Amino acid sequence: MGAAMRRIQVGSALSSFGVGFTVPFLYVYVAEVRGLGAGAAGIVLAAFAMAALVVLPFTGRAIDRRGPVPVLVVATMVAAVGAVGLGIAGGRTTAILSAAVLGAGTAVIQPALATMIVWTSTPGTRTRAFAMQFFLQNLGLGIGGLIGGQIVDESRPSSFTLLFGIEAVMFLVLAAVVGFVRMPYAPTIGGAVPKGGSGTGGGGLRALFQHRAMVQLCVLGFVLFFACYGQFESGLSAYGVEAAGISPSTLGIALAANTAMIVVAQFAVLKFVERRRRSRVIAAVGLVWAVAWLAAGYAGVGHGSQAMATAAFISTYALFGLGESMLSPTVAPLVADLAPAGMVGQYNSAFALVKQLALAVGPAVGGPMGAALHGPYIVTFVLFSLGITFLAVRLGRHLSPVQDQPSLAKSRIVAEGGAPVEPVPAAASA
Repeated sequence: MGAAMRRIQVGSALSSFGVGFTVPFLYVYVAEVRGLGAGAAGIVLAAFAMAALVVLPFTGRAIDRRGPVPVLVVATMVAAVGAVGLGIAGGRTTAILSAAVLGAGTAVIQPALATMIVWTSTPGTRTRAFAMQFFLQNLGLGIGGLIGGQIVDESRPSSFTLLFGIEAVMFLVLAAVVGFVRMPYAPTIGGAVPKGGSGTGGGGLRALFQHRAMVQLCVLGFVLFFACYGQFESGLSAYGVEAAGISPSTLGIALAANTAMIVVAQFAVLKFVERRRRSRVIAAVGLVWAVAWLAAGYAGVGHGSQAMATAAFISTYALFGLGESMLSPTVAPLVADLAPAGMVGQYNSAFALVKQLALAVGPAVGGPMGAALHGPYIVTFVLFSLGITFLAVRLGRHLSPVQDQPSLAKSRIVAEGGAPVEPVPAAASA
C-alpha cells in the first residue's frame, strides 16, 4: 500500500473502533439508562436509519464534484456532534435529533471512504484494498465493543457519556488522519463498459438507472443485505431465542463466532477470490448462506439435543462470516469498476442507499417472522439465499471480462482519454 492508502485504512479502522464503543449499547442507553422507554429507543434507532436515507441521495454528487476528502471531513465533524449530543441527551427530543445527526454523518463517511480507496488503488489492487478495509473495520468494531463492555455501567450515565465521547474523538481522528491525503488520479479499466451499460451519455442518476449491470448489482445487493445483515440482530436472534432456546449469552458467542470467522478467513479467502470471476464468487456466497439457514433450521425446528441446536446456531453465524469474507473483496470493488469516469462517488452512494434500505426493511420483515413463524422464516431465507446465486449468475452475463475477473485487467488499464498504461500501486502520500 502507498502512504495515502495506509492512512485511509488506519483512519477507517480507528473510526470503526469508536463506533464499536456505542453500537451494542444504544438501545439500553436510551431506554433504560436515560429512562426514556422502549418507544423512545425505537424512535431513536429509526431516526438514525432515516437520516441516512435522506442524505445518501445527495452524497454521491457532492463527492464527485468536491472530492471525497472534504466531504469526509465534514461528515466526520457532523457525526462527532451527533455522538456528543447523544452522550449528554437527557430528553427524548435531544436524543432523537442527535441520533439523526449521527446517522447522517456516518452514512456519508462510508461512500466517501470507498471513493478514496478507489482513487488510491488500481483495478488490480482494489480487491485487496477493500478486503483489508473490511478486515480492519470488523477488528475495530470487535475490540471497541469488548472495551466498551468493560466501561459501561447502567447505574452511571456518565459511563455512557464517556463512550459517546470516545466515539466522537475517533471521528475527529479519522478527519485528522485522512483530511490531508493527496488524492491521485485513479486509472480505470479500458473498454470495461459492459453489455447493456450506459458508460457514456448523460449523467447523474439517469445514467446510473440506464446502466443495466449496476441496476442488477443494486437488486442483488438489496437481497444480500436483506438476507444476512438485516437479520443478525432482529429476525435471526428472535428465532434463536424463541425456536432454538438460545440464551442471550449464547447470542453473544454466535456474534463472536461471526467476527472470528471473518478475521481468520479473510485473507485465506482472498487468495481464492482473486483468481475467480466475481459473479461466481457471489453465487457461491448464496450457496454458503443457504447452508447457514438450513443449519439455523435444524437448530430451531430439528429434533436434536439442546447442545446440537446450540452448535448449529453458532455455526449459522460462522457460515455467514465466511460468506461476508468472500463478499468484501468482491462487491465493493465491482461497484467502483462499474462506475464511469467522474461518477464513482454517485455509484458508491447509490449502493450504500440500497444497503441502508435493506437494513431498514430486513428487521421489519424478519423480526416478526423469526419470533413466531419459525418454519416459514427459514424457508423464506433459504430461498432468498438461492436467489442470490441466481442473480449473481445473471449479473455475470452483463459484466465485461475484466470487470468480472480483475486479474485480466493487467494490460488494459487506461487513463481517461489516453493510451493504455501499466497498473502500478498508488503511492501518493499526504
